[in-house]
Amino acid sequence: MDTTGNWAQDVLRCDLCEAPGPPMYCDICDLHLCTSCVKEHLFDDSTEHKVVPIELRGSTNPCLIHAIKICEKYCQQCNIPICMMCTSSTTHKDHEVVDIVETIESKKSVLERDLHELENYIYPNYHEIASNFSDQMVDLNKHSRKLIPVIDQHGEDLHKKIDFAIQKLKSELDEMDTKYLAVLNKQENEITRTLSNIKHSIDEMRKLLISNDVCLLSAYKSRNAEFRRLPPTLIVTLPSFKPQEITKEQIYKQIGTLSELSIKTEEYGYTMNFSGATSFPADKPLTEVPRVLNEIKTQYGEYNLRSVSCINDDNIWTCGVDDKMIRLYSLHRELIFSSIETTSGNWPTDIVRTRYTDLFYTDKKCRTVTLVMNMKKYGEKSF
Repeated sequence: MDTTGNWAQDVLRCDLCEAPGPPMYCDICDLHLCTSCVKEHLFDDSTEHKVVPIELRGSTNPCLIHAIKICEKYCQQCNIPICMMCTSSTTHKDHEVVDIVETIESKKSVLERDLHELENYIYPNYHEIASNFSDQMVDLNKHSRKLIPVIDQHGEDLHKKIDFAIQKLKSELDEMDTKYLAVLNKQENEITRTLSNIKHSIDEMRKLLISNDVCLLSAYKSRNAEFRRLPPTLIVTLPSFKPQEITKEQIYKQIGTLSELSIKTEEYGYTMNFSGATSFPADKPLTEVPRVLNEIKTQYGEYNLRSVSCINDDNIWTCGVDDKMIRLYSLHRELIFSSIETTSGNWPTDIVRTRYTDLFYTDKKCRTVTLVMNMKKYGEKSF
């Protein structure tokens, strides 16, 4: 180790000879090894060794059944690492067994694709959606601020109409009062005049009673017949106010209503361009002679391969005639990464993969369609 402070950290060295940058690693002994020391380390037979490239350190797993053995294989059906002794046991009979290193590489390949999709497609889409929330809240506030003055103005207009209607009722009442008062005043004047005439007649009659002038007495004419006709009695029905009962619902209806708040969900979608895929321009002609990129030898025989469904430029799902297994192959290494056994035990009629890497397969005999997600059967529908 440099003690002068010129290095930020120690250089990784071989644990046996201290050579810098050892490319190998013993998973059992937890030692970094350079190429020259690997052979020497393996000569130590006091314990078992598992030397792997340093990129694969930590890939060695002790067998859960045979503790002294190292898992070098991987059972696709059981989804667990197993040792060589396990491969010959009845537990894993007829199971798809692959090399554990290849399994790790295939799983990391899937992880890399998923990470690429999350970082470059899914996360940016979620981030864009999240950024829209603040804009939507601002728009909501602006929209409400526009509606409130309109509602207030409508309220003022309604108040004016109500005030006008009330004032009209008051005016009509004033007109009725004026008309009635005119009639009362007229009758009052007539009665007052009649009273004055009656009083005058009484005074004249009293004078005649104390007079002995025959001429005056002879000139007297009685007006009692005139005064006996009393003035007509007014029969008046005064106006009354009968308020119209208005319910809250009628008020709301007259005032107006707000339209319903409509909230709908719209599914977001995106198209992911997988690494290695090539898009041909529309005006570019296809080659007249097909070009073979790779050839895979499957376990279905020469004529029994029935259907193929591509996941990407690296892996494909396959199924065959008289074979209940659906297998996932690598286009480059001719290895089986995974396999699925049909529920009924019948060979699948056809397979298809969705753009989200889920798999559907059909069973003609049982008339079913089965969905497989993450290597597990999630649903089956009969037709």
